[in-house]
Amino acid sequence: MTAIDGPAIARAPRRPGTRALVRRRTAVFLKYLSLVLASAVVLVPLAAVLLTSLRTSTEMADGAALAAPHNWFNLHNYVVAFNDGHMLRALWNTSFILFFSVLGTVLIGSMTAYAIDRFPFRFKKLVMALFLIASLVPSVTTQVATYQIVNRLGVMDTRWAPVLLYMGTDIVSIYIFLQFIRSIPVSLDEAARLDGANSFTIYWRIILPLLKPAVATVVIVKGVAVYNDFYIPFLYMPDDDLGTISTSLFRFKGPYGAHWEVISAGAALVIVPSLVVFLALQRFIYNGFAAGATK
Repeated sequence: MTAIDGPAIARAPRRPGTRALVRRRTAVFLKYLSLVLASAVVLVPLAAVLLTSLRTSTEMADGAALAAPHNWFNLHNYVVAFNDGHMLRALWNTSFILFFSVLGTVLIGSMTAYAIDRFPFRFKKLVMALFLIASLVPSVTTQVATYQIVNRLGVMDTRWAPVLLYMGTDIVSIYIFLQFIRSIPVSLDEAARLDGANSFTIYWRIILPLLKPAVATVVIVKGVAVYNDFYIPFLYMPDDDLGTISTSLFRFKGPYGAHWEVISAGAALVIVPSLVVFLALQRFIYNGFAAGATK
């Protein structure tokens, strides 16, 4: 061995020890195992619902929940669920409530966040603390008073009852908008005021257009929550003609109490639209939350 080879050997990186290598591989294995288990918890019930919806009543009596149907194109259960469950009417009621609830949440949430961030007033910290406390209080504890208020307003058993409740109980949207508004320079407001713009003009023409990522996040999160909600439509719209997607599915328990294939078909009709929308727009949810967290 020459003198030149000595330093080269000394500079050679050492291989990690056996214990360190085992710990690293164990950590990687546990990471992927947890991901697989979490995916199974979500996907297995969906697969059971889909497979059950394609089976007949005879197959339901003979097979397990995850057994494959004999005919993969058996859409009879979907036709029964769609017609007898009045899914088209339920979809219209859900769309009506969803549109006005999301629209009101975006406007009220963004305006509230703009007022909190841009205008100094007394007890601002107290208002923020009350918002936080309101988000921590279980909604079921206030349902008696809420029910009386909705009844006194004269909107009981109408589509406007859940719309008002959805617009007035979303504290999370205010915090999402607040994180984004804090990143907008106040100098834009000052420049607009020098040009003669009032507070509403600044909000409508400057602040709101810059809140597009936050608006997309709130629309998706709020839309999925309203679409899947069962409690409020069931309590405040007992009329069968005002049934939403979730309550119409619940009414299958009567005539189809033992026909799980029809109930599963109705569940699939409810799940598929929200699942497709979420998979198509999920990047806006993650990007919106990540951007809001780093502002």
